[in-house]
Amino acid sequence: MARIGSRAGLSAFVVLVALWGLLASQGRGSETIWPGDQWEEATPQEAGMDSASLLRARDYALTGEGSGIVARHGRVVLQWGDPSRTYDLKSSTKAIGVTAVALALLDGKFRSLHDPASRYHPEFSTPPRTNEPNTWLGKISLFHLATQTAGFDKPGGSAELLFEPGEKWSYSDSGPNWLAECVTLAYGRDLLELMFARVFSPIGIGRDDLTWRENSYRPREISGVARRELGSGISANVDAMARIGYLYLRSGRWGDSQLLPAWFVDAARTTPYGVRGLHVLKPQEYGNASDHYGLLWWNNSDGAMKNVHRDAYWSWGLYDSLIIVIPSLDIVVARAGKSFPRVQGASHYASIEPFIESIVMSVRDRGRWPGAPYPASEVIHGIDWASADGVVRKAEGSDNWPITWADDDNLYTAYGDGWGFEPKVDRKLSLGLARIGGGPQDFTGVNIRSETGERLGEGKAGLKASGMLCVDGTLYMLARNAGNSQIAWSKDHGRTWTWCDWKFETSFGAPTFMNYGRDYAEARDDYIYIYSNDSDSAYVPADRMVLARVPRDRIRDRQAYGFFKGLDGQGSPLWTSDIRDRGAVFVNPGRCYRSGVSYNAGLKRYLWCQILPESKDERGPRYQGGFGVYEAPEPWGPWRTAFYTETWDIGPGETASFPTKWMSEDGRTCHLVFSGDDCFSVRKATLR
Repeated sequence: MARIGSRAGLSAFVVLVALWGLLASQGRGSETIWPGDQWEEATPQEAGMDSASLLRARDYALTGEGSGIVARHGRVVLQWGDPSRTYDLKSSTKAIGVTAVALALLDGKFRSLHDPASRYHPEFSTPPRTNEPNTWLGKISLFHLATQTAGFDKPGGSAELLFEPGEKWSYSDSGPNWLAECVTLAYGRDLLELMFARVFSPIGIGRDDLTWRENSYRPREISGVARRELGSGISANVDAMARIGYLYLRSGRWGDSQLLPAWFVDAARTTPYGVRGLHVLKPQEYGNASDHYGLLWWNNSDGAMKNVHRDAYWSWGLYDSLIIVIPSLDIVVARAGKSFPRVQGASHYASIEPFIESIVMSVRDRGRWPGAPYPASEVIHGIDWASADGVVRKAEGSDNWPITWADDDNLYTAYGDGWGFEPKVDRKLSLGLARIGGGPQDFTGVNIRSETGERLGEGKAGLKASGMLCVDGTLYMLARNAGNSQIAWSKDHGRTWTWCDWKFETSFGAPTFMNYGRDYAEARDDYIYIYSNDSDSAYVPADRMVLARVPRDRIRDRQAYGFFKGLDGQGSPLWTSDIRDRGAVFVNPGRCYRSGVSYNAGLKRYLWCQILPESKDERGPRYQGGFGVYEAPEPWGPWRTAFYTETWDIGPGETASFPTKWMSEDGRTCHLVFSGDDCFSVRKATLR
């Protein structure tokens, strides 16, 4: 086997050659390195990592003996043990095996993860025959099997249903094993052969590197084809494990080939909508697992490991076999051996946390924007903000402020829980409306009174505007807190409003419109784009942002909406009419919150301002906190970081956006409208 040498790997720490020029070529913004027969190697210093911290991770791993590899920017910086030795990975098989589900979706063998499993398996869930008359059986979807929410008990063979699918979370081998059979029947092919042909061989894994035993719990064949397990069964060396992790780190791409759908990788590495918060059976063993479990991958999206990035995710099997992927740090780790030490009564992640944390803490070079979920922009190198003393603030005591540039050359906006501009309205409104005239330094705000548009109610109890848009002279408003959100429109610039008789009831809890110039004049096509956190609530951060589009002349027609599913192998967007199949347009686990999106015509870039939900001030981000500004050439990405801070010099507010009217012709001078200090706040921004 031509792989990394079998030496102990300590020479990387002895050779103290600081080739910092090489480091520049290793960043995520540069050309990607792909392992060949062997991985390239780098010293920790060359990869921007601390040797001592890495050694602590290695030493902790060796309490369970075994082997391991740590790679950053596509180069191995540390290894220990024998990289060619294979280990029984136990439940890490789940995360590796779910890759076959990605192939089935890519090939159209599965139409949707939300299809009932019985569509693909005529004898699904029987034996045991006690499951046969159960009305729950027909409700079990592929999604339930892939998220441990199907309701099956733990055993990998015949297991009874314990609860109605989707109602609870229960760790099971039986559920994933049924999923394996669904894929096998869909292809009529041994999963081992399928995976070697489509995934393992293309990424450099040989037959000596990875084996997959025959099924240990059920008959060895199904419909004349070898029956494999997803619950367990794969043995592999750490080199093969690291390659699988690197495939996921690169969003399913290997070299010039998109082996897996990128949208599937994003789904696997985050906690899906509808799973977080479910009651967990046996919490003494699995803790609050439903808060940090994806598609058969574990993750840190809820911040359970406080010193580990929330975008970290991993396979996890008995004996602590681990494939760890940390996109924000461009790191992949593989480890196998015996179990780490356990402490009775400790948290669910306690045994693996010291290992993962030491690797995270070893990173010294965290890039231009530490903590940002996406690489630094090559178009916008940063934002210079005008002095905090120069921030213009009006409409004290009011927040939100989604904004649009209308056909009459005015900006139209809406405020929440306030009284608007001077002279203030006579009573506090949950949703009030206003017109903004003039420039960013000398603007005037005028309250628009509307019996059909205004709403009362404090906080979550009252409707609040989260998006404003003007198209062909008609104002459209997205209102949140409507369970989940609702659209209204006005043909007289905000004086009277008509409300749609339908609502978004799945996700889209804090939606906002993409704004394109005056009266939508600079739009790329004839669609309207709507972004939101993937949550039913504006008050609950999500792991990802989602995107919908609708023809501009059918905004009021719910049946006309399509939902972004992901990108195909050529980078073109995929759309679905089934909201359940929506994918992520942006991923930042546990930190996707409220936002504003606008098109910068001068730079030909989309600018997305996203507020971070955390704050050290009990009143929230209005008074202290951070946010990111991300740019992309298309409404669906790829997103890059133009600015990121977790502690701005002033409160960023709970929403922010760049009005298109207040952008210079070259796009380099903009003005941020934000709700900091509970005001209509405006700050000049120079995009470098």
